[in-house]
Amino acid sequence: MRTTLAAAGSSMSDAAAAPCGVPCRRASPATGLDAVRYRGFPDDLEFRAMDLDGTVWPVDSACGDLVVAVETIEHLENPWAFFRQLASITRPGGAVIVTTPNQLSVLSLLTLGTKRRFAAFQDAHYPAHRTALLPSDLERAARTAGLAAQPIAFSQSGRVPLTGWHYPAAMSSSFPRAFSDNLLIVARKLA
Repeated sequence: MRTTLAAAGSSMSDAAAAPCGVPCRRASPATGLDAVRYRGFPDDLEFRAMDLDGTVWPVDSACGDLVVAVETIEHLENPWAFFRQLASITRPGGAVIVTTPNQLSVLSLLTLGTKRRFAAFQDAHYPAHRTALLPSDLERAARTAGLAAQPIAFSQSGRVPLTGWHYPAAMSSSFPRAFSDNLLIVARKLA
């Protein structure tokens, strides 16, 4: 499972269920949704193979208290349809969490200015990374799907352009949008 913030006794779905190496406290029950079952996906969790770009998912409506998509939406052709699907499988009062590369970081904007593509969307990343999204795109997609979005949060971890170094924590925490490689949106499904 990628990450989970669900309270004990609640249910969780993880769209794109590849392991990310982040220690997590699992919700029970939890279901992974992805095109393939990746090595490292816990054997004791349910997995459903599916096309996340599809319009019909093999999941009941309103079945998850917490629906998480970590570094997934940028791989899809239609992020707005994806948000609608995430909202459809979230129970009223439940939460949707989506993370994606931060297109407004210093690194990404410098890359856009010099190479005419965002940092995470170079030729080497295609066709895996298909859709670059700005924070405003995520907020609009969430709102269009009937979700109430909280303010965008940033990873506060980012690479210094032209190096393998990361910005000092004091810098990235003071200017998170500029010095974070990734962002996160949390949105609630209204009751």
